[in-house]
Amino acid sequence: MLLKLGLPKGSLQESTFNIFKKAGFSIKTDGRSYYPSVDDPELCITLVRAQEMARYVAEGIFDAGLTGEDWVEESGEKVKIVDKLIYGKQGLRPVRWVLAVPENSGIKTVKDLQGKRIATELVNTVKKYLKKNKVKAKVEFSWGATEAKPPYLADAIVELTETGNSLRANRLKIIETILESTTVMIANNKSWKDEWKKTKINNLLLLLKGALNAEEKVGLKLNIEKKNLAKILSILPALKKPTVSYLMNTNEQWIAVEVIIDEKKVREIVPKLKEAGAEGIVEYPLNKVIY
Repeated sequence: MLLKLGLPKGSLQESTFNIFKKAGFSIKTDGRSYYPSVDDPELCITLVRAQEMARYVAEGIFDAGLTGEDWVEESGEKVKIVDKLIYGKQGLRPVRWVLAVPENSGIKTVKDLQGKRIATELVNTVKKYLKKNKVKAKVEFSWGATEAKPPYLADAIVELTETGNSLRANRLKIIETILESTTVMIANNKSWKDEWKKTKINNLLLLLKGALNAEEKVGLKLNIEKKNLAKILSILPALKKPTVSYLMNTNEQWIAVEVIIDEKKVREIVPKLKEAGAEGIVEYPLNKVIY
């Protein structure tokens, strides 16, 4: 059997391919093709824009796909949201759709948008947001360069941001967050009822989530005299509990300790470990961490 899988073309493509690689799947494309090859004969991958993914999955063209939960909501399509995979173009965190205006604008809250013009790609969601706040404003679809439109082409924008750097560079300030979004695995409702496809999707998710869990972590091994073990354990911030084993031919006087820790903490604790008597300290990268 074959699982037809849609993956996002564009800003999420590179990070998605990297996560799949760490999960154990080699995806290859020449950069122009929308039909990359993958070293899994049970997968058939097609690249499409994240904005279109929910429609293709809902229509059964794809059995499943990765897209942003923002675009699922925007589309209004009925699909099965299987699980979240928290990653974006620049990091492992949700992205935000924010309401932004020029720094010198008199607009302070959503209520000040009454009768104003708003530019955004997320038209349907913004209209719902305005209706919820009982504000009538003109919402226009933006084909790109949205940050450049205020103040002459729009009074405000609703734009996607991860860091806010682009908005600040264009002298815009954030008024409110409209929506937080992350990558989600969605499935066609009929495909989800097929046991083989459901199992394949869940197994794929297990590996992808394992790869994401490992993204900012490393493994650390070290040797220590048994008498110094308590001191070493007080330094190590282990994911669970450290793996501790005796070294051969040391009359059980030396112990090997192995842990998984946040990569950013390694530079802080390695000098402390060395000072506490640790030897043979080895740091190594991880592909997957499955809880």
